Amino acid sequence: MFETRTDQWHEAGLGEQIVDARQGRTWPRLILFAVLIAAVLFAFNHRHEIVPSGYGVEARILTAVLLFILGWGFASALGRTLTPFIMRRLDPGTAGTLGFAIRLITILLVALVALGIAGVKPATLAVGGAAVTIVLGLAAQQTLGNIFAGVVLQSTRPFRVGERVRLTGGPVAGSVEGTVSTLGLFYTTILKGQDRMLIPNNLLLLLAVEPLREPESIDLRARFDSHLSPATVQDMLRQAITVPTLRPPRIELEEVDRDEVVLRISATPVDPADGARLAEQVVSVTRGTFEYEKPDV
Repeated sequence: MFETRTDQWHEAGLGEQIVDARQGRTWPRLILFAVLIAAVLFAFNHRHEIVPSGYGVEARILTAVLLFILGWGFASALGRTLTPFIMRRLDPGTAGTLGFAIRLITILLVALVALGIAGVKPATLAVGGAAVTIVLGLAAQQTLGNIFAGVVLQSTRPFRVGERVRLTGGPVAGSVEGTVSTLGLFYTTILKGQDRMLIPNNLLLLLAVEPLREPESIDLRARFDSHLSPATVQDMLRQAITVPTLRPPRIELEEVDRDEVVLRISATPVDPADGARLAEQVVSVTRGTFEYEKPDV
């Protein structure tokens, strides 16, 4: 757990996440929220000296509201502060889950403390739970919906941070393909090259999620002399390719003329790291640099 896992983030295509996280300075913001929370609690403990008599209920409600707002900011700052350490010490999937859990648990603890200060007892909370749920559901439908959707995504695990996925459905106007970069309280970030797409968590529950765990295949079109048949090219590839592949190379005939034939060649490596070596071996056949030994018949 205490080993550096930076290489796994680079293998998942999320190396920029490590660089950006190291550059962030969130300690001052975290300390600021902690000081403000301590100041609010100090003022509440001395409310009899600060607030005139007869305003005890108002003081409790105001304290609870301020504590909840500051606690929300503290949870966000805490997650951002711990993110560099988590990313360097854990693999992408575990780091994403742990970061989400830290934010969620901190917010829940702050909410419980705020409700306690407001004087809400468990029995009262149970009785008024239905009414509060309706009010909060109408006032913050999208916000709470994203949080609950994030909890559902964490429990069902249709994908993990660092995995490539394809999202298909009407709300995204077709399909979106990329690498899951982060899973937050409100949004899931999909990384495609240098572009980032933030998709609301509740929207993800309406989409079809297809994990793309198979490595990317080598797919190219090549021209050969017309005297070379696809079967001969198949034998040449079988001799040239030493990289383990998921299945034999696939050859499709696309064009034929008097002097040339155009073939489409595709092959998928077992290990994604062997993609460049596999491509080099396939290109050696298409360029005629591979010395073909015709099998004895």
